[in-house]
Amino acid sequence: MSVTAADAAHAELLARGELSVRGRIREASNAALFCTIAYDGREASCVYKPVAGERPLWDFPDGTLAGREVAAYEVSEATGWGLVPPTVLREGPYGEGMCQLWIDVQAEAELLALVDAEEPEPGWKAIGLADVGEGRTALLVHADDERLRRLAVLDAVINNADRKGGHLLPAPGGRLYGIDHGVTFNVENKLRTLLWGWAGEPLTAEAVDVLKGLREGLGGPLGARLAALITPAEVEATQARVEKLLTTGVHPEPNGEWPAIPWPPV
Repeated sequence: MSVTAADAAHAELLARGELSVRGRIREASNAALFCTIAYDGREASCVYKPVAGERPLWDFPDGTLAGREVAAYEVSEATGWGLVPPTVLREGPYGEGMCQLWIDVQAEAELLALVDAEEPEPGWKAIGLADVGEGRTALLVHADDERLRRLAVLDAVINNADRKGGHLLPAPGGRLYGIDHGVTFNVENKLRTLLWGWAGEPLTAEAVDVLKGLREGLGGPLGARLAALITPAEVEATQARVEKLLTTGVHPEPNGEWPAIPWPPV
């Protein structure tokens, strides 16, 4: 089964299956429930985040975290990169919420590291200096990995305000997923990420082609799907971000108006 076919099958399972709550994910800041889901002889694990369990955010007054999580999946699918696990909006035991396929993480080479150096070694990109205590700093770096670079482009499009290290999930088969997209799509620039290593560098030819596809989709079917999940102003802001990326031709840089790195970073 191809990646696209597998993801489509999982999305169907998530949308139509019977959801059974098995426990709560205590580390989550909002209600996040670990569940199993079964449909037509198939079963999988998933995360269910009911809207009723969301804490209001002053800077995200409109819409829901669940809606933005699903919108991020829709944009990811439109890129063809498959960077977000299959995610749907559905009814569950505690009302409407986001339901996302559970990803079993596979150990692999580090994607993030702290190094005692002024410049990153080959194969790494600098993020910035981090306070490691006792008046000491270390250089925070991330891998120069095309999967991370694609994710950096996606985050720029959806205006991700919380790309932490713990939101990066390496999966079997070499895929890398990003999760926790509840604080995205704001109309104001709130990009906060650990993936600043390409800031100011030219976008790849692949990324430019993907952005052109998003521009077309946002004016058509993709825009219509997002309109059911986020506000009209947020859809328009997404279109504007895509246009800006295509016009500048480079990865965005921190603007100094908003903390550039999320806290805690992991």
